[in-house]
Amino acid sequence: MRSILVNADRRPGMDARLETALGLARACDGHISLLVDTPVARYIAMDPMGGSYVASDALKQALADDDANAAKLEDRLSREDVPFDMIRSEAEPVEALARAARLADVAVLSRSGGLAGELALLSRTPVLAVGDDEPLAIPPEKACIAWDGGDESACALRSAIPLLQTCGSVDVLTVAEKPGGFPPTEALRYLSRHGVKAELQELPRRGSTEETLAVAVARSGAQLLVMGAYGHSRMREFLFGGVTRHFLEQPDGPALLLAH
Repeated sequence: MRSILVNADRRPGMDARLETALGLARACDGHISLLVDTPVARYIAMDPMGGSYVASDALKQALADDDANAAKLEDRLSREDVPFDMIRSEAEPVEALARAARLADVAVLSRSGGLAGELALLSRTPVLAVGDDEPLAIPPEKACIAWDGGDESACALRSAIPLLQTCGSVDVLTVAEKPGGFPPTEALRYLSRHGVKAELQELPRRGSTEETLAVAVARSGAQLLVMGAYGHSRMREFLFGGVTRHFLEQPDGPALLLAH
C-alpha cells in the first residue's frame, strides 16, 4: 500500500484519517496524496425561467476555506518524514475520490459522512474507513475477516494482505456462506501462502448476520475488520439493512477495509 489517497475535507475525522495514512506510509515506504475538493456545482442554482446563476460569494468563501485547509495540511506534512502531494478538484466528492483513486493502492476515508460506502461501490480501489476520533494503529494488533465465500469478501481479503501480514493476530469469521462460494478453508489457505496465520471461527447465527458478526468482532477486540462491501444490492441494504450498512453506521468499532 504505497500509494495512499486521503479524503482531506474539513469534516470531523481529518486528524484520524491523516494519522492513519501517515502510519501506513511509514510502514510501507509509501506516498500520501491529499484530495482537497470544492464541489462547484453545489453553488450553481437554476431559476424558474430555466436560467442559472452562481452563488459567487458562497463559492468564493468555500474556495478560500479549502485553500486555507490545503495550506494548513501542506504545512503539517512538510514537517513529517513522508512524501506527499496535494490534489485539487471541483467535482462532487465521490466522483473526485474515484478519479483520484484510479492509481491508488488504498483510499483513507472516515466511517462517518456516507462517502466510504459510496466510494467502495464506485471504485476498484479498497477503502479504509476509520472512526472520527481514533486512527488505525499500524500495524494493528488484531484483525478480523468477515467471510461469506463471495466475490466481494475475496476482493477485500486480497486487498488487505499488506495490512494482515503485519497483524499480531487474524481471525476469519464466517456465519453463512453464499451458494457456490469459496469455503473458509480456501481463505485460510490463501492467507497462509502470504505468510498470514489465521484462525477460523464458524459462528452460530444469533439474530441477523450483522449482529452475529458485531458481537464476535467486539469480543475479539479487533482494530480492523476486513469485509466485502454490499454483497447484496445497495437498495436491499437500504430497505432491509445489511452487514456493510450496519458497520458503517456504527459510531464506535474497528476500522473497516472495504472492497466490492
